[in-house]
Amino acid sequence: MSDKVNHPEHYNKGIECWDYIVSHNMDFLQGSAIKYLTRFKHKNGIEDLKKARAFIDKLIEVEEYKE
Repeated sequence: MSDKVNHPEHYNKGIECWDYIVSHNMDFLQGSAIKYLTRFKHKNGIEDLKKARAFIDKLIEVEEYKE
């Protein structure tokens, strides 16, 4: 039986998503984009890709503002 809270199946294909995010010291926007990219094939499909794109677009906006 899968632990849907701590170890959901859509994140259990190798290294868990949150372990990857923490190991790379990612912020909220980066981590959220990775999360949605990681799970799109196993959970919400195109909807998750659109969510990832929204986080990437916001990250681009933040980074451009810094320049």
